[in-house]
This record gives sequence, C-alpha cells and structure tokens, in this order.
Amino acid sequence: MAAAIWLAFGTAFAQDAAQAQAQPTPTAQEQAPVLETVTVTAQKRAEDVQKVPISIQVLGQEKLDELNLQDFNDYAAYVPSLSFDTGEGGASVPYFRGVASGENSNHSGPQPSVGVYFDEQPVTTIGGVLDVHLYDIDRVEALAGPQGTLYGASSQSGTLRIITRQPDPDGFSAGYAFGASAMNGGDSGFVAEGFVNLPLSNGAAVRVVAWDKKDAGYVDNIPATRTFPTWDDDSGGNGTITNVGTVAEENYNDIFTRGARAALRLEAGDNWSITPAIMAQKQDSYGNFASDDTIGEYKVAKFYPESAHDAWMQASLTIEGKIGNFDVTYAFAHLNRDLETQFDYSDYSYWYDTLASSGAYFYDNAGNIVNPSQIILGDDEYEKNSHELRIASPGDQPVRFVAGLFWQEQKHDIFQNYQVIGDIADSITVPGYPDSIWITNQARVDRDEAVFGEVTWDMTDHWSGTIGARHFRYDNSLKGFFGYSDGYSSNYGVALCFSDENFRGSPCVNLDDRVEKSDTIYRANLTYKIDENKLVYGTWSEGFRPGGLNRNGTVGPYLPDYLTNWELGWKTTWMNNRLAFNGAIFQEDWDDIQYSFLPPSGSGLTVIRNAGNARIRGLEMDVNWAATYNFRVSGGLAFYDAELTKEYCGFNDLAGNPVTSCPPGTINPNDPLDPDDDEAVDGPQAPVGTRLPVTPRFKGNLTGRYAFDVGTFESYVQGAVVHVGNRPAALTIEDLAAFGDLESYTKVDLSAGFRRNNWALDFFITNAFDEAGELTRFAQCATDTCGTQSYTVHTPPRSFGVRFSQEF
Repeated sequence: MAAAIWLAFGTAFAQDAAQAQAQPTPTAQEQAPVLETVTVTAQKRAEDVQKVPISIQVLGQEKLDELNLQDFNDYAAYVPSLSFDTGEGGASVPYFRGVASGENSNHSGPQPSVGVYFDEQPVTTIGGVLDVHLYDIDRVEALAGPQGTLYGASSQSGTLRIITRQPDPDGFSAGYAFGASAMNGGDSGFVAEGFVNLPLSNGAAVRVVAWDKKDAGYVDNIPATRTFPTWDDDSGGNGTITNVGTVAEENYNDIFTRGARAALRLEAGDNWSITPAIMAQKQDSYGNFASDDTIGEYKVAKFYPESAHDAWMQASLTIEGKIGNFDVTYAFAHLNRDLETQFDYSDYSYWYDTLASSGAYFYDNAGNIVNPSQIILGDDEYEKNSHELRIASPGDQPVRFVAGLFWQEQKHDIFQNYQVIGDIADSITVPGYPDSIWITNQARVDRDEAVFGEVTWDMTDHWSGTIGARHFRYDNSLKGFFGYSDGYSSNYGVALCFSDENFRGSPCVNLDDRVEKSDTIYRANLTYKIDENKLVYGTWSEGFRPGGLNRNGTVGPYLPDYLTNWELGWKTTWMNNRLAFNGAIFQEDWDDIQYSFLPPSGSGLTVIRNAGNARIRGLEMDVNWAATYNFRVSGGLAFYDAELTKEYCGFNDLAGNPVTSCPPGTINPNDPLDPDDDEAVDGPQAPVGTRLPVTPRFKGNLTGRYAFDVGTFESYVQGAVVHVGNRPAALTIEDLAAFGDLESYTKVDLSAGFRRNNWALDFFITNAFDEAGELTRFAQCATDTCGTQSYTVHTPPRSFGVRFSQEF
C-alpha cells in the first residue's frame, strides 16, 4: 500500500514538474472570504439550504474529504442532532433529537425511527441502517425532526439523505485515492477508492465507483477459562471451557468492506432524463466490538468465533422530466440484503447456571451432562421494493406544491439457530436441526402505501405558509415457527403449533398473524423572510412508525407510535455572506413509545411493548464562518431535555393497550410473560421523569481550517473537536442499576496536507488524545440474569493515517 501511494505521488510530482509555471497572484476580489452556496433537495425540489425553513445540516463533498468521513459513525459525530447506538456486532442505529428508548436492537424489532435515503431511494431496512461507504458523494443531508409527510414511516424523528455525484455527459473525469492507517495498540488498515465518469454521447454518460477498505481491529480477545458450576459438579470436574488456541487473538475485530456502484444517465431531449443505477457492497466483520467491563477497555473474553457478513445489492431507476412547467419524478428501488451472523451466547448458559443452578440441563442420548454453552447462528434475508411517483409545480411561483404516491414492500426472512456446543439428546433438539435448542424461523412482510402532498403560498414578499399531509396504510404480517422441541418445553415451540405445515424446514407453524391500520399525519409551517439573507419560521409536524407483531407469538402486537413537533427556527447569513448562523428550539411529544427489551425470568426472547409517553425539549445551533479567505470555522451544538411524561409499566391491559399508571400493588391483568394473572407489580419499571437514554444533554463540535501556500504548494492545517455529554445507558430502573450512565467524552481529530494542481497528500490523527469514549453498554441477556456481565462499546483508539488522492 505504501509503495502504491508513493508511486502515485511520484508520478503526480513528475507531471507537476513538467507543467510547472508561475501562478498569478489572486486579486483582492478573488481572495474575499465568502461562504459557498449549498443546494439541497430536502423538500423534493432543488433549493439553497439557507432558504429552506427546516432544521437541516449538510456535509458536502469538500467537508467529507476534509474530515476524512467514510462511514455512518464518522459523519454522525458532526451532526449535533444525531446520536447512535452501537450493538454487539458493531452495527449502529441512528436517532434524531433524543428520540431513543435504549431498546434492544433485535433483528426483528420495530421499524427504525430515522429514514435513510440513497439519492431518491430509501435504503432503510427493518434491521436498521445500511452502512454505505462514502466516496464520490456530493453531500449528506441530515433533516432533524419529523419528516413524515414527505418521507413516511421510518422518518419519524428525522431523515438522512446521501446524495451521490451523478453521471455528467459534459466531460470526462476520473479520480482515485489510497490511504493507510495504524492504530495505537491496534492493527493497521487501508482504503483504496476510485471513480470514472465517461461521456458516451452528447446526452449520455456512465459513472462507475469502487472501493476496498479494511478497518483496523483494536479489541483483544484475551485467553481465558470459564467453569460452569453445575456442569462441573455433575460431570466430575469437566465443566470448564477455554478459548486458548481457538479464538483468543489480539486486535480481532477487523472489518473488510468492498463495494461498487454504477449509474447511467440518458438525456431524452431537453426535459427528460433516465438514470438506472446499481450498487453493491459486502462487509465482513470479525470478532466483537465491545469490551468486558470487568477486564478493561478494548479487552474481552469470548469463547467461540464471532462474525457478521453483510452483503447487499440495490438496483434503482430514476426518471425525471417535465410536463409543461411541472417537474415529474419517478423513483424505483429493489434492495436485497443477506446478513449472516455468528455470536458467542455462552454468557446466557453460564449465568443461568451460576445464579439459578439450572445450566446443566443439557444432556446427550446416554444421559450424560454436556457442555451447555450456546452460539447463535443467524441468517437474515431482506428484500425491499419501493416506488414513488411525484409531481412538483414551478418553484418560482407564489403558490407551489409537491404531491405524490408511495408504495413499499419489505420482506424479512428470519432464521436464528440457538445451538448448544455439546451433543444434546434428540429428545430436546428442535426436529430437523441437530444440537439446536431453539429455532426462530419466520417470514415477516411489511407493506406501506401512502399519498402525500405539501402546498406553499407566498402570501407577501415576507410571509409564506406551508401545509402538508400524508395519508398512509400499513399491512404487516408474521408467520413461522419459534421455540423449543416438545420434549423440552410445554410452553414454547412445538407445543404451541396449530399447523403441521413444514415451514421452510421447521417442524410446524405456531405463529401466523397480521396487523393493519390507516391514518393521516400533518405538517404546517409559517415563515417570515426578514430580508434576502435572513428568515425565521415556526413548524408543527408529525411523524410515525407502524405497529407490528412480536416474533414471540405468545405476546400480542405492538401499537404505532407517534411524534409531534413544535419548532421555532432561524436561518441567517451575515457579513456579506461570510457568516451563516442557523438554529431551532423545539418540543417533541412522543406517544406510545415502541420499546424492545429482553424480559426477565428467563424467557430470553426480545419483546416489543409500547412504553408510555415522553417529552423532548431542545435547542440546536450551527455556524459557518469564513473569517478570512484562508481561515474557516464551523461548528454546531445541541441541548436536550428528554424524559418520560407517562410511566412505563411493562404490561398491557385486557384490550392490548399499554398501562401507563401502575403504583405498587397494581394487578397485571393478562400478560403472557407473567403466568400469574393476579400478581401485583412493585411499581413502574420506569417512572415519570426518567431520562431517555442514548442522547446526551449536550453535544457539540467545532472545526477550524487554515490554508496557506508553501512555495507552489497549497497547504493546510485543521483541527476538529467533538464533545458528547453523559447519557443513561438504559431506560428501566433495573437496567439502569446494572448499566449506569455512559460517561461524557471529548474526541479531537487533527489533519494537515498539501495540494498541487490535481493531486493532494493528507495526514490524519484521529482521536488524538486516545479517548476511550463510552458509546453503548449492554448485557447479552436480561439484567436479572446477565446484569453482572455487561459490555461497553468504546470509541476506537488513536490512529494515524495518510491519504494520497488525484483527480483528472
């Protein structure tokens, strides 16, 4: 890699030397500091971001390159309104404005509350965000607050839009970049990227992009042994497992990412274009990204191999044109995703054995006690098809509108195999699956239909108003098998089957249900334009997530949850377009929160409930300042006060509605998770005033960049700092007692480099002060069982990197 970088560098330097000539000194006018105009399409039409009356932050191509932002975790740090939760396999779940409950991020949980779009096409799957590698990207738009009217179900709290650079018939262009990095106490990584834009004719061009990347590992899986007390007693002292010589390894959490995309643009006359595109990526991650709190930062003791292989492909078609003066857009997307995972689940067996002396129940056909450790083998297959057809009236008219139709179908084939390491008896094995104590084998289908529209009226030169609505209908179903064999349990699995259908290899069907609902959400906005460079606005808007079905068929459906937003914001530019200062204050009411969790008492299967109501109040601000022609400063900050306004009791009434008042002594009337219908509860699992987890009270970032000339080289130095305040790690009293708060942290990134003509060499120090910031804390099973064995995901250690890039 280093040789390739310096070979490319040497070639570029030789070209420059051959072409070197004196550069004219910039005039005073050319050196005048001014902010670049940023065009966005957040409201389904092209607009100057400073004229759009919504809370939106934009990371353009230049900013992405300057900060070396390559994936979701990178750019999320520089959007104050955006937080995220990172799970056991390293995948992240985004949240806007504190709309987070700290739920268990199950593979068959609620639909996400943040929608993610790649150009015109949604790429939000049931299992969360696709971590698209960022290269040859025009911009990332982060839209905070409910975007339900224009973007629908999974944009309840906000929308992320990744906009690519499009094929350009006007001329050939190409580029490439090589990078290498080394991590303090960790492994080394690399990235190789390239693109080519090739005109085919006056009205046609193709653009091809490819990337190959390795993220360095930094978590050590240390040699360790584990003795199961009951198994040890019953097996005559053989109840010990070890990872020595098997999976113990330093820096074992590497990620390898390869992908490519290609787009073809065909212009049909002056007014129509057709853009088919295809994109594919495969990400292979190994090991675990969490640290064992009892061992130390970046250290863990896992006894069986862990990995995740995430391969997806999306084909899309965008047709844009005009009918008269009206813009017409059709967007189609087809997404296939296959996520294969393997995780060490031995904590589950060990802590049941240690705390309840019930871990030695696994035996072979001869009646001998066997190793009770478990692994989870998962194969989640996703298929998503979406269509959107919309029309927009001319944007320069005093009355203008956007209206459209939307249809989407998501399929999720769920297969989770809980396999015991020991050779267990046939009588306790799920029929058809050797050594498997539990199987989840289900087909989930989520269907969404909607009609939407917004109308804006410029009432005077200063006042304008917008009203919008989205009428939606969802129809969600879940069918299949879950549970044990009939020789192991009379409460789950085969014992619950009502059909002998061989469902994709499972012995029978014990779950077949569906939920459907239609409703309408609204948005209203009033904007006052002070002058050409300043405006203030007020917005009332709604967002939603569909209800759904629990993969634990003994638990009833969960309801949709809704978010209502009141917002007062401003967009202002000062000092002859040298300073932009934007912000918003808001209150959001979150009703019937969808909350997924591992229930206590050993059921071990994630359940989704509606967890009361919450209120989030906040202030967000961002600034961009061209201090001089060669010194720029940008930053953002956010303050949040997010808490429950109705207590979370953890059970429903007889009609299936969440109970939101449960003082001690309240009777749980009919909850399948509690076999004793007459048992009184001790009080709420989370009382009124409980702070919502994941999002800090304060988050902020600041970046300064100074450019200067050294001879014929354009050089720069840059510093960026991100601060994240402390956050509760969980919602409920029990979980919070086990996990506590995630401590605040400050992360500093430094960079420097130089450019000449068409090539650049950049040097990066990421996390310069080696801050092990706490991102997430969790346990592998319910806290009443595994609460003493928690894990923490930290920010990666300090790393040093170099990147050489060139464009033609």
